[in-house]
Amino acid sequence: MATKCNNYSPMARKPSIRRPALDPFDRAILRILQRDNRTPQRTIAEAVNLSAAAVQRRIAAMESAGIIARNVAVVDAAALGMAITSIVEVHLTDERAGTVDAAKALFRAAPEVQQCYYVTGGISFVVVIVATDMVAYEAITRRLFAQNEAVASYRSLVALDRVKFGAEVQVPSA
Repeated sequence: MATKCNNYSPMARKPSIRRPALDPFDRAILRILQRDNRTPQRTIAEAVNLSAAAVQRRIAAMESAGIIARNVAVVDAAALGMAITSIVEVHLTDERAGTVDAAKALFRAAPEVQQCYYVTGGISFVVVIVATDMVAYEAITRRLFAQNEAVASYRSLVALDRVKFGAEVQVPSA
């Protein structure tokens, strides 16, 4: 089980919440919006053979249901001078709720943390960090891990090349 550490956590939803069934129109709309959420609704309407008003209602319903969690711009970190991307495995000293919750709060609050997952399998968290250079990265790791008494150990995997990156979720056909 993996839980993303940001303000939206699909795992944090109550299991009793029922999701509305998605029909082929909703699925088609989601595929278009995931490629470019700035696609005009009239263009989406033409592509899926609905009226623009129907597309607008469907998008609003999917937002209300939490299917569409956020509308964001994907920024190229390297274009902003963030040359270092590191995937860090973090092992906490214990898995007590207080320790885990404190770590989640710390990672959520750190602007350098791009992604964070609470995971199983012998480690506690997998954290993706971006930094301008190795000097900045060392300072981040000291602050988040080395000087953190709740962290038993951590291992950094510095990315050599970003082979694939995205937030698009495959929308099932039915």
